[in-house]
Amino acid sequence: MTSQRGESAVATTGGRRGLDKSHYLYIAVILAVVLGAVVGLLFPEVGKSLKPLGDGFIKLIKMMIAPVIFCTIVLGIGSIAKAATVGKVGGLALGYFVAMSTFALAIGLVVGNLIHPGEGLKLTPYDPNKKAATDSTVDFLMGIIPSDIPVLPTLLAAILVGFALQKMGKQGTPILTAIGHGQRLVFRILIMIMWLAPVGAFGAIAAVVGATGAQAILSMFTLMLAFYITCAVFIVVILGSLLRAVAGVNIFKLMKYLAREYLLIFSTSSSEAALPRLIAKMEHLGVSKPVVGVTVPTGYSFNLDGTAIYLTMASLFVANAMGTPLDLGAQISLLVFMIIASKGAAGVTGAGLATLAAGLQAHKPELLGGVGMIVGIDRFMSEARALTNFTGNAVATVLIGTWVKEIDNDQVERVLSGSEPFDETTMIAHGAEAEPAPEAEHRPKATI
Repeated sequence: MTSQRGESAVATTGGRRGLDKSHYLYIAVILAVVLGAVVGLLFPEVGKSLKPLGDGFIKLIKMMIAPVIFCTIVLGIGSIAKAATVGKVGGLALGYFVAMSTFALAIGLVVGNLIHPGEGLKLTPYDPNKKAATDSTVDFLMGIIPSDIPVLPTLLAAILVGFALQKMGKQGTPILTAIGHGQRLVFRILIMIMWLAPVGAFGAIAAVVGATGAQAILSMFTLMLAFYITCAVFIVVILGSLLRAVAGVNIFKLMKYLAREYLLIFSTSSSEAALPRLIAKMEHLGVSKPVVGVTVPTGYSFNLDGTAIYLTMASLFVANAMGTPLDLGAQISLLVFMIIASKGAAGVTGAGLATLAAGLQAHKPELLGGVGMIVGIDRFMSEARALTNFTGNAVATVLIGTWVKEIDNDQVERVLSGSEPFDETTMIAHGAEAEPAPEAEHRPKATI
């Protein structure tokens, strides 16, 4: 899976089928967005009548918020405990991850306040209790979808359960295992729901464009462009400066070294697709195996810089689009919530969207109606999220290795200069060890 020959082997043994399905969904969402925009522009009244399609999808996502938050926070607290027991490396890595994620969230807020994405659209707030002028069939179908569970009480319960399980020690292990199985079930349901994203995106975009015209398209394009530019600046300026100052490594040389992984991530919109390769390449770069073994897997759950930027920028976009911009106090409380909840956004396609909906519901439930617009452009931003997350973890590995003096600087120089290239053939055995066949099918993908 992780070398040229390995990837070919996977393609012939069925691994490629999952990749093809992901591409089908991606293409379907793109077509749905385009078709929704066309319908909204040419037939505004028809577009407005399609709003229940977007509302139904939002309600399905809303239904999954509490299970996703509960499972990921409980397991996340357990993971923090395990990582911290590794010692200096684990504690340092976790401290860096929390600090950098918070910084990325803050950058998203700053950029959002500068460009004011979505301003002027003034969409209709989402009101689950309001009886829309729909026929009985629509009412019946909407009534089938379960009501949501409050987010903040769920978050508090998850934190308490997580710390309680820590105190139980080995006695809590079976419970954590059961919650892990429950998380996989929740993510499987979320994956099923995300296959309805084209339908939800079509209805939401058609309704928004039908109500506001071309301004909605311009606002979504502005958000996407600003997000891509912000991610690029974050990688080159923030991560690049930190890498140069601490380790003396050029960010562009590191990115060139990881070029093949970037191509793999871009084609799958998943940073986890390159996880085994990142481990092998960081070891080849000169970082010690213990540092790589702790930093990379932990970072894939707790160091999601691209997802953090996305969550805050998308939240401000939705708030502005609904005509109810968040004041400074609400933005700070949203930042605090996202610091915790974003640690649960590493599971599968849709987990980041569910986390976004959770943040909005916890602060202003009436903003949920704007999530439909994000569904339409979420897939367009997934590559930037995944690439930023991946780069952040690669940089973190080098930084942690430098801080704990577990890195061969001479080896780093030789590798990045090209005098000691990475041997792709070593990835076949490494990939086989990293991904046992029975588990790979059930392991959630990190897309964020």
